[in-house]
Amino acid sequence: MTSPESAQIPVTESLVAAAEQLFATRASVVAATAIAADFARHPGPKHGLVVGAGPGSAVLSAAVDALGTDDTLTVVAGNATEDLRAQLRLAGAWVEQRVRVVESLADADTPGADDVLVAEPLTGSADDARAELETLAKHLRPGGVLSVGVPAAAFLAGGAGEELDRQSGLFGVGADLVLRSMPPLRVHRLRYTAAEAELAERLAPLARTSSVRLTPHMNIDSNGIAAAAICLGAAVAARRMGLRRAWLLPALAAAPVAAFFRDPQREVPTDPAVVVAASDGKVLAVETVRDERLGPDEYLRIAVFLSVLDVHINRAPVAGRVVDQFVVDGGFAAAMKPEAEHNVAAYTVLETTHGTVVVAQRTGLIARRIVHRAPVGSLLAKGERFGLIRFGSRTDVYLPAGAATAQVAVGDQVVGGETVIARWKG
Repeated sequence: MTSPESAQIPVTESLVAAAEQLFATRASVVAATAIAADFARHPGPKHGLVVGAGPGSAVLSAAVDALGTDDTLTVVAGNATEDLRAQLRLAGAWVEQRVRVVESLADADTPGADDVLVAEPLTGSADDARAELETLAKHLRPGGVLSVGVPAAAFLAGGAGEELDRQSGLFGVGADLVLRSMPPLRVHRLRYTAAEAELAERLAPLARTSSVRLTPHMNIDSNGIAAAAICLGAAVAARRMGLRRAWLLPALAAAPVAAFFRDPQREVPTDPAVVVAASDGKVLAVETVRDERLGPDEYLRIAVFLSVLDVHINRAPVAGRVVDQFVVDGGFAAAMKPEAEHNVAAYTVLETTHGTVVVAQRTGLIARRIVHRAPVGSLLAKGERFGLIRFGSRTDVYLPAGAATAQVAVGDQVVGGETVIARWKG
């Protein structure tokens, strides 16, 4: 007769296996969302190419979810071709009409894809990865994006991870570290030929899946998760060292530190004639200036001061293509003072349909770290997150003088991605 203890073992193991499967499914969905993010924000009509997908592929599901009425998809399924075709028939005529399944890339015969999505993490040697990326890049339209993931720890061992890091340095237009995937996955987006700046005006802001969603309207940036984890780790270490109540300080600091990196959803105005604030804060200056770092042209500059209580996520004030990004050395004066003009700053130069627009992220007395996530070649939608500054700072938006009229005054409070700070003329 089976004892109660032995009878419980298979049940427990089944529950553990089910929990692991559920976590893996959810993790793969998060990673797939990151891989399909650029395809999903394209308004269409668009064509996508999914490579290495089979029945149940989370990347394929994310790509199908992103299809619009005039969009199409080609899927390279290899040995799973017939099974995948059968699955798509069950999905209904609407999907079956828009998704074509082939066995190999040679059969794809596409006119070129706006996005190529690699359904499985890239592994193997650097040479193999390079050859595969070169082959896939041939299926991209001019300005198209190749999205591929690699295990986050792979770069430590060289091989495919090292090659992807190398190519990202040359062609990368964004990366996302997906910690909730098993194993953690780094997703790279590569653009081998320049995209038109006009396309940015039609794109939706790119979702950043490595941020943690707390509610439908509030995320915490991944920097906040890391900072809170450091605080909690310090608290645990102090407690184990027997430092009496000293451990309470980092433990209690974890929540406010994480809150500093809060990342709320914002309703970006759809009017193409408006310019939105690049950050939350108070307007410090509205003036016409020349900045030697930007050449001889005059700009309308709108400067905004961020206190430590403001949201510090920075957003694109207009839609455009990043054509330059550079850091200027300097001091760390209080951001609300005129001396902050010469603080350390990161400049992002955008090509837009209205001329050159520049955003300067300036450090402050406390702020010493600028996070920038929009490499040269990136397309930024209006209101799209592109970086942050830690612990009090300033953002300056430079617009071509004479092309825009300011809609704010000194002392006004603005909300990043929502408040209209200027309007284009004509």
